[in-house]
Amino acid sequence: MNTKQLIALSAAAFAMLGAAGGAHAETYEGVHAITSAAARADVQAQAVVTARSGNIYSDAAAEGVTIANSTRDRSSVREEAVATAHDPLQSLDKRAFYRDQVPSAYKKPTVSFTRQAGL
Repeated sequence: MNTKQLIALSAAAFAMLGAAGGAHAETYEGVHAITSAAARADVQAQAVVTARSGNIYSDAAAEGVTIANSTRDRSSVREEAVATAHDPLQSLDKRAFYRDQVPSAYKKPTVSFTRQAGL
């Protein structure tokens, strides 16, 4: 017998031993009946408390409600948001250009981006 046949024979023998050792039967016990000592009303009350308590595993769970105090009024924030939304160059990212510098042609537009009524 050559070496290849010997290795194949020993691998087959180990495979048969593994199959024989792992072949044990499990018994099926059916569906287990639910056993609970708590009443339906108690479980429902616990579910409501748990649902309203929030995610206890989140990072900000212990912080509770955080209040942000702002010194700016609503109209100035809205005006800034509208101006930024209408700025055609606001989405330029300097990382998209050579040596991370936005070319001067992009910094000041030479055309008007505002819409005008057609006559």
